[in-house]
Amino acid sequence: QVQLVESGGGLVQAGGSLRLSCAASGRILSINNMGWYRRAPGKERELVAQTTSSGRFKYADSVKGRFTVSRDNAKNTVYLQMTSLKPEDTAVYYCAADQFGYNYWGQGTKVTVSS
Repeated sequence: QVQLVESGGGLVQAGGSLRLSCAASGRILSINNMGWYRRAPGKERELVAQTTSSGRFKYADSVKGRFTVSRDNAKNTVYLQMTSLKPEDTAVYYCAADQFGYNYWGQGTKVTVSS
C-alpha cells in the first residue's frame, strides 16, 4: 500500500498563487506517474498536471502557462505550483500516483479562489 498526503490548499484571491505538496509513503517500490487531478463543484474529476518517473510532463490546457508540476524522487513528493489563479480553478485537488498499474489517491485538499 502507498499512502499519499496532500497539503497546501486554502483560500486565495484571483491572481494569487498557491503551492500544493503531496508526499508518498508506505510500500514504495517504483512509482511511475505522479500528479494532480481536481474536481470542481458539479463537474467530473479532471487531470490537472502529471509527471512521469522519466521526467515527462502533461498539463491540462486550462492550466498551461500558469501551473507547474515538479517532483522530488528522493522524497517521493510531487508539487503543484499554481500562479495567476482564477475562480474557475476552485476545486478539490487530489494527488495521484501509480505503481505497477495501480492508482493511489490522496484524500484531497480544497482550493478556493475568490474573485
